[in-house]
Amino acid sequence: MAEKEYTIDTIIDDELGLLETIPMLPLRGVVVYPHMVMHLDVGRDKSLKSVDLAMDEDRRIFLSSQIDPQQGEPQEEDIYDIGVIAEVKQLLRLPGTTVRILVEGVTRARLHRFIDENDTYQAEVEYLYDEHSIDDDLELEALMRTAIQDFKDYAVISNKISNDTIAIVENLNDSAALGDIIASHLSIALEDRQSILEAIDIKERLEVICQILVREKQVAELERKIAEKVKEQIDQSQKEYYLKEQIKAIQNELDDKDDKESENEELLDKLESSGMPEEAYEKVKKEIERLYRTPSAVAEVSVMRNYIDWMLDIPWQEKSRDRLDLNKAQKILDEDHYGLEKPKERILEYLAVRKMKKDMKGPIVCLVGPPGTGKTSLAKSVARALNRKFVRLSLGGVHDEAEIRGHRKTYIGAMPGRIIQSMKKAGTVNPVILLDEVDKLGSDYKGDPSSALLEVLDPEQNNSFSDNYIEVPYDLSKVLFITTANVAHTIPRPLLDRMETIEVNSYTELEKLEIAKRHLVTKQLKENGLEKKDIQMLDDGIAKIINQYTREAGVRSLERSIGTIFRKSAKLFLLGEKKIVVDEAKVEELLGVPPYRKDEMAKESEKGLVMGLAVTSVGGTILPVEASVMNGTGKLQLTGSLGDVMKESASAGLTYLRSNAETYKVPENLNKEMDIHIHYPEGAIPKDGPSAGVTMVTALSSIFLDRKVKKDVAMTGEVTIRGRVLAIGGLKEKVLAAHRAGIKTVIIPKENEKNIEDIPKEVQEDLNIVLAETVEDVLAVALEK
Repeated sequence: MAEKEYTIDTIIDDELGLLETIPMLPLRGVVVYPHMVMHLDVGRDKSLKSVDLAMDEDRRIFLSSQIDPQQGEPQEEDIYDIGVIAEVKQLLRLPGTTVRILVEGVTRARLHRFIDENDTYQAEVEYLYDEHSIDDDLELEALMRTAIQDFKDYAVISNKISNDTIAIVENLNDSAALGDIIASHLSIALEDRQSILEAIDIKERLEVICQILVREKQVAELERKIAEKVKEQIDQSQKEYYLKEQIKAIQNELDDKDDKESENEELLDKLESSGMPEEAYEKVKKEIERLYRTPSAVAEVSVMRNYIDWMLDIPWQEKSRDRLDLNKAQKILDEDHYGLEKPKERILEYLAVRKMKKDMKGPIVCLVGPPGTGKTSLAKSVARALNRKFVRLSLGGVHDEAEIRGHRKTYIGAMPGRIIQSMKKAGTVNPVILLDEVDKLGSDYKGDPSSALLEVLDPEQNNSFSDNYIEVPYDLSKVLFITTANVAHTIPRPLLDRMETIEVNSYTELEKLEIAKRHLVTKQLKENGLEKKDIQMLDDGIAKIINQYTREAGVRSLERSIGTIFRKSAKLFLLGEKKIVVDEAKVEELLGVPPYRKDEMAKESEKGLVMGLAVTSVGGTILPVEASVMNGTGKLQLTGSLGDVMKESASAGLTYLRSNAETYKVPENLNKEMDIHIHYPEGAIPKDGPSAGVTMVTALSSIFLDRKVKKDVAMTGEVTIRGRVLAIGGLKEKVLAAHRAGIKTVIIPKENEKNIEDIPKEVQEDLNIVLAETVEDVLAVALEK
């Protein structure tokens, strides 16, 4: 029969029903039919050896699909019983271990035994041949026609089958081959493919194929309808989008001229009301006209529009009305800050002159003082007192001149400098502008910003300040510039020369106490959700924080410490403790062991021990000095991290004593047989300056004269080699430090008499301040009889 003609040379047709063992290849997700030619990629080790075994023998191999394609090492129960005997037509070794083979299905076969031995798959199989009854020829022909027609319909609907394939199927007369060829071109599930393969009877096979084709036609028809519906929706959306874009283009074409005219009129109206000087007015007007003539698509349009917007946004004539009531201004300044009398007095002087002379130029004030002393907040208070806008401009770390003067507008992203930006932010021509940290300006290859500030801070020049971006002079003469700095010596000299420097000294203990009571306690109560009835802060508690928990010129650490106490108190309050009273003991309980010791005078009068006075970055302090004379070789040894100036002061004082050896009983063999050692405690802290001269002379004199130094006496002053006592700086801080340490008598240079008025009255009343012109004056007071 025709059905028995599909064999290869090595298949013996007469062995029907006999079993044969041949190499086997389990397939994953694939079904191979007779008459089907297919490429297979083989990667598993055992499968590769099965292919090699088939190639070594007669190229026959049994192909059967796995029930679970994910199974890596299939067993007999994991493989379908019915498969196909195929011939390996071609073998191609790919990079790595993968092999690609070309196989052609020959005939169906049943798996009787699965053999997994010697790292290879083999199968004991029974050949199966297509079956059909001659009595069913008419029915078989009808099934063939139906299958062909259904396949053609499926091909038309799905649009997945080529015309050549359709032609082959139409001209095929072999019923067995027809079913297998149609099945090989269907995109159906593995189970459906296997069911076709397992249909040994041709009639049954065609019936299965017809059922699957009917179902697939329905699915394909639904897919086609869904695709058409989606396409219609997309087409409609695209159509609407194109129409909208066309309408927009037409509208732009019609309205572009009207929009430009209205924009041009709006800009001209703003220009007219801006109050610009004539030079600026003409330049901006020219830019507006140029913008009107330039097409919108030109890139330069954005540059021109940005420039025009900046020029129209900068204030040219709007100003705040000054509050010229001196009493009101005084009240506001006193409300915001305790102390700081000199800066307040200077602001009130400005107001007085401003009231007398309407067109006066704004002063340039520089507040110099340690961190935390209220320089920045004072500038805000000045703006509030004057009823002016306030803008803060930080200059710390600025090292590019363009930050002050701006960039040329031709650069991409160009903007005016910070001065003009601050004017725009203020919105008036007479704001208070704070130039913070002016002593920390830098400079590099991009220019020196301090040089650019010369024009800003010079009252004779800043009425025509030139910014690179706006390209026209701008009047800054009505601005009240306030600058701040921690130290004056790092400010460039030409810049410092243009400013009126006002010293903002470190706060005294009494001032810190008042600031804490008036401002810090109230502020921290509010920030920590407490009320005055919940907690009471005693003066001695605040004083303990000031003396033993902070070392600063300002009050920032003091405020943080008070905040810490209030946070801990809030926890105690919620845990049941009612009224909390913060005294010295409570402060130590809440803040822990004090990190600093309180300055105290010596407990006993001693020879060679003198209380000196010094000024640090956080205020004044007492600085004891110890001197000792011993046998040696005439050396002068100075210890305690002393600077060159202090060492020179010691040498000058010793020279004075040796030149007056008889008066001060200096031993004759001092320079040969004796050593002098002068030591300042707290050796890790660097010390320098000439004001310790009298201290060292007094310490040595007390040893040579064999007289003790009074324990309640402190002193400061520079000494010359002729014994004169010269003026020193920081007198207020030094005297306050002495008062804080319990000192009763303070010896100061006669030349500093004028500075005594800076010392608080209550401190002057508690201390005996002695004025000294010479070393004799000092020793007369300092040494015991």
